[in-house]
Amino acid sequence: MAGLVPAIHVLLQSRMAGGWVYFITNKRNGVLYAGVTSTLPKRAYEHREGLVDRFTQEHGLKRLVYYERHDTIQSAIQREKNIKHWPRAWKVRLIHSMNPNWDDLYDTLI
Repeated sequence: MAGLVPAIHVLLQSRMAGGWVYFITNKRNGVLYAGVTSTLPKRAYEHREGLVDRFTQEHGLKRLVYYERHDTIQSAIQREKNIKHWPRAWKVRLIHSMNPNWDDLYDTLI
């Protein structure tokens, strides 16, 4: 069985290649944080466990409510920069397009 663990890790890494843009919040219609990462499951876990410093920790942002995959980390970074300039209403509409109930999507990653 122990031999399967590295294989699973490689499978997850290859499936998750590229980059991710995501939103986390503390509650429905709460404080929003837009982020970018190359490893979404790991980053979402870090937010949930309070391992991310500063803004997200101070506001208790642990609920993953939106994510989108990009083929390259560069395109994900550019998308995040664009989104950060959007009005809040546009961000909320984007979340509603994927997750109208603002459910925590963390369990859908695995």
